[in-house]
Amino acid sequence: MAEETIFSKIIRREIPADIVFQDDQVTAFRDISPQAPTHILIIPNKLIPTVNHIAESDEALLGHMMVVAAKIAKQEGIDESGYRLIMNCNKDAGQEVFHIHMHLLGGKNLGRLIG
Repeated sequence: MAEETIFSKIIRREIPADIVFQDDQVTAFRDISPQAPTHILIIPNKLIPTVNHIAESDEALLGHMMVVAAKIAKQEGIDESGYRLIMNCNKDAGQEVFHIHMHLLGGKNLGRLIG
């Protein structure tokens, strides 16, 4: 069984976070170390440690995360200018909290990601 993370406590509102969206499937909150003017983490309420742990039964949940990301981008006023969605998988990719999460970044020109 996956170990509980700090995100589990944020989902249950046991520790403070600037939550911008929450429903029965996902929670979204502002990153405490933003890398762009808008930097929001979107996490499933179900604890899934890495992308490698996603099951076929999670397909709708991941789709819901994308729909929520688009809604939040519109809410934040960055849907037209553009934004980036990033998911890291494991340590070499920079994953620090082992509860999958999507970074929504925007509010400035983010440049090229690679190369």
